[in-house]
Amino acid sequence: MTSEPPIRDAATVIVLRDRDSDTPRILMGQRGTQAAFMPNKFVFPGGAVDPEDTFAQLAASISDPCLSRLAQHPSHATAHALTAAALRELWEETGLRMHQPDASSLQYVFRAITPPGQTRRFDARFFLMDASALSGNLDDFSQASDELSHLQWVPLAQTANYDLPFITRVVLTQVSERVTCRQAPATVPFYDNSTGSQFRHLNALQAKIP
Repeated sequence: MTSEPPIRDAATVIVLRDRDSDTPRILMGQRGTQAAFMPNKFVFPGGAVDPEDTFAQLAASISDPCLSRLAQHPSHATAHALTAAALRELWEETGLRMHQPDASSLQYVFRAITPPGQTRRFDARFFLMDASALSGNLDDFSQASDELSHLQWVPLAQTANYDLPFITRVVLTQVSERVTCRQAPATVPFYDNSTGSQFRHLNALQAKIP
């Protein structure tokens, strides 16, 4: 019997642009055909936490209540490492960055653990940020790595037309509800298929999968 791969801490960034307009957009890219995890799928920028993220310098930490919620269910990664990884992955995969890495622009909005049976498994925290926190030309992806192709600002209303992982579709339902809301969410949905509980909320009662 093949053993399950270890569950690695990961951070994902959902960058929301033009949220006050009639056509808010989300930054997404497509994973390669040969990718070991979710090939060909359109996803948000993100990836595993690196050891160096623990020591990365940030201009400011993520604010409460997000900070407290990240600490509710700790794993090996700290809130600092998770948010540093989120900003690093955004820069590496898209070439977009801030003048200074600043985690206060992030909101912790979702957590998901990859179900068993996958080639790779992650304990991913999803962070929402406004594109206004980024510097430079938001349409310039020339400094991006080759991990994601077809980088683009996808109209939120058109994301259903793309080949998305199941969990990305679930997260997008949460994002759609937060387009005009700039406060931290009252609760953070947690999709945990490794324990049998599957779907619950941090700081809330159990809920069913949408």
